[in-house]
This record gives sequence, C-alpha cells and structure tokens, in this order.
Amino acid sequence: MFLAWSEIKKNKLRFLLITSILLLVSFLVFFLSGLANGLASMNREAIDTWKVDAVLLTEESDKSLYESALNKEVAEELNAKETAVVSQMGAIANNGATKQNVMLFGIDREEFIKPEVSEGDPTFYVQNGVVASDVLKDEGFRIGDTLELSSSDTELTIVGFTEKARFNASPILYMKLNDMQKIKYGDAYTMNKDMVNAIVIKDKDWDTLSLPDNTEIIETETFIENLPGYTEQNLTLTYMIYFLFVISAAIVAIFLYVLTVQKISMFGLMKAQGISSAYLARSVIAQTFILALIGVVLAFGLTLLAGSFLPNAVPIMFDIPTMIIYGLVLIVVAILGAVISVWTIIRIDPLEAIGG
Repeated sequence: MFLAWSEIKKNKLRFLLITSILLLVSFLVFFLSGLANGLASMNREAIDTWKVDAVLLTEESDKSLYESALNKEVAEELNAKETAVVSQMGAIANNGATKQNVMLFGIDREEFIKPEVSEGDPTFYVQNGVVASDVLKDEGFRIGDTLELSSSDTELTIVGFTEKARFNASPILYMKLNDMQKIKYGDAYTMNKDMVNAIVIKDKDWDTLSLPDNTEIIETETFIENLPGYTEQNLTLTYMIYFLFVISAAIVAIFLYVLTVQKISMFGLMKAQGISSAYLARSVIAQTFILALIGVVLAFGLTLLAGSFLPNAVPIMFDIPTMIIYGLVLIVVAILGAVISVWTIIRIDPLEAIGG
C-alpha cells in the first residue's frame, strides 16, 4: 500500500486521468440506475400503493388490464380476504389552459384502494369529482379545476390530490365507479354498469382461490411486468449499466497496462533487488483500489447533488442500497481490469528488463 500511494502522489496527473474516467463512468452508472428506478416507479406507483398480492383478469386479455372485462360480481365468488374492483380508461384532460394524458380509474370508495387524499376533500362525494395524482399540480392543475375529456362531453372537477398515483407512466384520476362507467359506456351504461377491468386481491393464499370460468389470477409482479413497455424499458437501461461495467474494466485495464509497460525497466530493477512479484502485484492492485474508490465516492456524491437540481419532470429516483452495490461492483471490475498489468509484471525477466 505504501508503494502504491507513493507512486500516486509522485504521478498525480497520470492517476488523476484514470480517476476522472472512473468518476465519469460511475456517475453515468449511478444516474442510469436512478433513471431506471424513476421510470419503473412511474409505471407501478399506484399498484405499489395498493399493496395487493394478485390481480384477476380474463383469460382472453393475455394479462393486460386494458383488454380485460369481467363482471364485478365475480369478486364475491372468489372468497378472498380483501378484493377491490378497478375500471380503467385513458383520456386527455383539459383544464382550459393545459392538456394532459391521464388514466381514469373508477373505484368503489368503500374498498381498500381508495386513495389517501393529501390535499382537498378526502371523501370525493361530489358527482364527477376526481382525486388527481399530485404530479398534475406541476402541470398547472388545481383543486376546483373543471376538466374536459377528449372522449366524453362529461366534465370532471378536481376535488383533491393524492401522492404516488401513476400507472403506466400516466397520472391517475380516481373517481366513483358509477360516474366512471357512465363516461366509459355512454348510452350503453345500463347494460355494462357492472363490468370492470380487473379485481385486485389482498390475500397471501391467492393461488389457492377457486376461479370463475374464463378468468386467470396472476401475481402482482407478473401483472406489472406485462404492462406495455415496462419490461423492455427496464431491460434496456439495465443492459446499458452492465455494458458500462465492462467498459469501466476495459478502461482501467488499458490505462494500467500502458503505465506498466512504461515502467518495465523499473519493475525489472526492483525484482533484481529482491522485491517479489507478489509485492509488486499487490501494489498495482492497491493503486487500482484507491483510484476506483476515490472515483466511485466522488461520483456518488456528485450524482446525488446533480439529482437535487433536476426538475420534477425528470423521472429519477435514487435507491441508495442499489447505488452502493453498483459502486462496489465498479470497484471490483476496476480491480479485475488490473489483472493484465499484474500478469505483465509477473512475466518480467529482471535481466532482460534492465538490458543485462
């Protein structure tokens, strides 16, 4: 460690370049992990808030909430501990100044998925009143706003806001099930008033429930993974992070190998003086560890600082345990990148290196 640190202090500029590269790669890894978490959260916020164990859909829907349609009376046949019905439709909401793509969720206010209102009327008994996701406040929506919908002549009124209410990247407007069905089915309301998209279930033994015909029950995580674009988006960002790990190892390997080649005669002289290859190898590993640690720690702080200045519109959410794991992986892959240099040092012949 002494030799490693002494050499770093003696050649500050060289090692500063390596540390800077590691810092930038680490910053990108941490930022992408935050972006992956933020985008995933946008898709699943509402489901996570409900804390449900499973979702009942029709078999024909292929695990898609949008394609499922079943009678709400099915909930009573399940005999699950807790159930809640969900009717859904997408729309463009316009408050006269701003248009926003939203997801309307019709729910029974007596069931457990009723949103906790952070601002406004917690009862939302007003006809066509909606409790909106609080992210809409950033878009200029306010309590009391009258909303026109792209697919209906019915006007809605915002009576409150709730936190963490996004589904498939769209902010949710919660409203009474009957009001929602009238908007969704129009003149066919009477015929379809009992139809909902899904029944969400709170029951740890959900896989033992007896299912009605033509329905299937799926675990919540499976339901989320089947949301349009969710899995593809997560895989893309995850693979980008994995590639950055490889790139990080390659950069460290190239830099250290070049430095090692430049110092072959010096290493040869040291070996001729009796310094073992193992000692020199430990020195290179120690150098790599110090440089990687400094780069990762600086990148960690820089990422959190940069994140605090980003606007709310940027979907970023830092998960500290995940960032720590990624930081440790970056240090490990940097050390792996030093293996080539270690191998080069081991193969140095002292007589040949010093021209004997």
